[in-house]
Amino acid sequence: MNKITQLFGIKYPIIQGGMIWCSGWELASAVSNAGGLGLIGAGSMYPDILRDHIVKCKKATNNPFGVNLPLLYADIDHHIQIIIEEGVKIVFTSAGNPRKFTPLLKKHGVKVVHVTSNLLFAKKSEEAGVDAVVSEGFEAGGHNGREEITTMCLVPNVVNNISIPLIAAGGIGSGRAMLAALSLGADGVQIGSRFIASKECSAHINFKNKVLTAKEGDTMLSLKDLTAVRLLKNSFYNQVVEAENRGDSIEDLKILLGRGRAKKGMFLGEVEEGELEVGQVSASINEILSVSQIIDEIMIEFNAEKQRISEIKL
Repeated sequence: MNKITQLFGIKYPIIQGGMIWCSGWELASAVSNAGGLGLIGAGSMYPDILRDHIVKCKKATNNPFGVNLPLLYADIDHHIQIIIEEGVKIVFTSAGNPRKFTPLLKKHGVKVVHVTSNLLFAKKSEEAGVDAVVSEGFEAGGHNGREEITTMCLVPNVVNNISIPLIAAGGIGSGRAMLAALSLGADGVQIGSRFIASKECSAHINFKNKVLTAKEGDTMLSLKDLTAVRLLKNSFYNQVVEAENRGDSIEDLKILLGRGRAKKGMFLGEVEEGELEVGQVSASINEILSVSQIIDEIMIEFNAEKQRISEIKL
């Protein structure tokens, strides 16, 4: 048992990332049933849809699960109310100021974790009263830090400057990477991209297959002037690059992005014109497995590597 397993009441210090269009109740409950902490990704859900997923998740697992809530989206007040009404006890917030909702959530017995990409925001999150922080390096998929700080550099710097538990994220999809993160001082890991290629993930099979064929360098951090996001290269990504090279304005970039671009790519499977958010670790993902198989593989590799390192004589 460590700080994270104790905080959440879970078997393994493995948190599933709350990825938009990929993290419904099926994935969240499967991760929780396998010993990790599953998160419902509320960023792509209207309030009534979120409630439905929470209700179904409660029926599918007796283990703890949570909701990931990007604070930049509309209907946040309604999302918060539903989370409280449905008795969800763990919330991961991101993309906004944790001061706004942390006191309200904690008043209702909710453990709050905030996702950060640099030391400044990690310290501000601690000051806001969160129970833990996620320190996410820019290797991660989806919305990201403009500073491009790697997980290897970010985690030890944050560990040395906060007193609450830390969850490492970005570039973690294996037992070796998990061991490395804990060696840097993290108390747990958050894994997103690896769970895209799972049977229980709600992503379209076309997107899953696109992840399986990704190679090194096939993802890039883009749209830094608008909202930094790591994308898998496709026709839409090429349009973004062309627009940025022309010096298009933020308004032009917003028009190019449009509405529903992420849904089009990740949920509806239009893998050329849609937005495909995935991390650099996609280059090492080559098969679709069940969540239980993925977590078993991670833990077997973690323990084997831990044993191997313990035997090294220097």
